[in-house]
Amino acid sequence: MNNQERLKAIKACLQRAFQPTVLEVTDESHLHAKHEGAKTGKGHFSVTITSTAFTGKTRTEQHRLIYAALGDLMKNEIHALRITCKTLSNF
Repeated sequence: MNNQERLKAIKACLQRAFQPTVLEVTDESHLHAKHEGAKTGKGHFSVTITSTAFTGKTRTEQHRLIYAALGDLMKNEIHALRITCKTLSNF
C-alpha cells in the first residue's frame, strides 16, 4: 500500500467509526524520511478529527478509540500518528 492508499484507508476507517464533522488526514512521511520506521515503508500521518464520540473522554481514551478504529492499519501501514481530537464543545 502506498501513502495515497493509506490516506484513503485512514479517512474511510475514521469516517465510518466516528461520523466526524471535521476530518483532516495529512501525510507527513516526508518529514520523517530518515527515521527508522520510514525504512519499513510505513507512513507517518497527522489526524485532526472532531466528533461527538469524544465527548467526556480523556485524551488517552480518545486515542485508544482512534487506534481501535484503525485496527490493522496501525500494525501494518502506520509507523507514527499524530492525533488531535476535538468535540463540538472545543470550538
